[in-house]
Amino acid sequence: AFRALRRANQAAARAASCVPRPRGLRTRLRYQLQLRRPLDQNLAVYCAYWGRGYVCNPAAIHAKARELAPHIRAVFVVEADQAHTVPKDVEYAVIGSRKYWDVLARAKYLINNANFADAVVKRKGSVHLSTQHGTPLKKMGADQATYPVVAAATGSFAKLLARVDRWDYNLTSNRHSTEMWESAFPAAHETLEYGYPRNDAYYTSTAGDVARIRRELGVPEGKKALLYAPTHRDHATGFESSLDLQALCEEIGDEYVVLLRAHYFYDQGGARGTGRIIDVTGHRSSEDVCLAADALITDYSSIMFDYANLDRPIVVYADDWDVYRELRGVYFDLMEAPPGRVARTPGELAAVFRDGSWADGEARALRAAFRERFCQFDDGQAAERVVRRVLLGEPPEAIPPVIPLAERIPAPAATTLVRN
Repeated sequence: AFRALRRANQAAARAASCVPRPRGLRTRLRYQLQLRRPLDQNLAVYCAYWGRGYVCNPAAIHAKARELAPHIRAVFVVEADQAHTVPKDVEYAVIGSRKYWDVLARAKYLINNANFADAVVKRKGSVHLSTQHGTPLKKMGADQATYPVVAAATGSFAKLLARVDRWDYNLTSNRHSTEMWESAFPAAHETLEYGYPRNDAYYTSTAGDVARIRRELGVPEGKKALLYAPTHRDHATGFESSLDLQALCEEIGDEYVVLLRAHYFYDQGGARGTGRIIDVTGHRSSEDVCLAADALITDYSSIMFDYANLDRPIVVYADDWDVYRELRGVYFDLMEAPPGRVARTPGELAAVFRDGSWADGEARALRAAFRERFCQFDDGQAAERVVRRVLLGEPPEAIPPVIPLAERIPAPAATTLVRN
């Protein structure tokens, strides 16, 4: 199967000349002209979530590069409506603008947590890094082909594989991801098992950082904050939570507040009700939101793999697991290897918080096994490893090794949990 996909990938690369070019005659001619100029050896272009702003792994790598490789000029590319969110001291280019195509044509380094536009040419001597933006539970890339709902939304797999063929490096945070990405994105790139730079914050943040973030989000002093972060449903047309959060708050008592974070496809979660439900969907940093939360409630979102680095309780709310598994496709049975307690109904979910089982010994044991499997390479130094290897060209043997899981100290939670 791998060889077949590899052949398909190579065929797509040969057909790259058929890939659409930038729109507009002037834009096409300008881009072609810039491609004839030498590569700028000290220029890096970053992008996250198709231009959704200064976030995720690209932003974390950018921040570390300013420290370790200040000679490299960095340009973040964003959609026009996100330009105002870019930090004042970060250079940016609006997608589709002249500057956008100019820097894409001449940059030696192109760093993205998704993919650049089809029209972007992979130049000889350029270095493309795919950082990814999560650990895959759901089927991804070429592995989506047998799932009609998501395959229809994905579009041409030949074009997808042509984009993947531009990669020189692909980043992973655990061995599971390494194996799944090799299946989903078959190509000749090198895998970097360095961890996700965005997750460095879970080990470098302090108690003071956690307290500050909670104040910024409006979490009341002394309350336990439960982060509810459901994933996107490919068969849905918008964000609709199947969980009545107001009813949950009433069931579990007033010591809790809920932080609602919808999938990044949506601008807001549409939370209504009492002040105990705080909509944090629009907050720029998912890492901040995780640091503020004392526990996570999620369904099948990849945020669980990132949050597990904090070694705080995770509860899986799996009311439609069978439907999700059949329509979206998954790489492993989450019900057999969950990161904590599993609830199938709203009543079961409320019960695990009322009786304390969300944070008891069995929940800790499940979380420990989950962390062993999925928190392998995240240790607070991922961004440094990436910058040294990709931007500074240091050899693999010179890269800082991963700190063993048992020796890592994650950022402390704001409240002390009662352990049974």
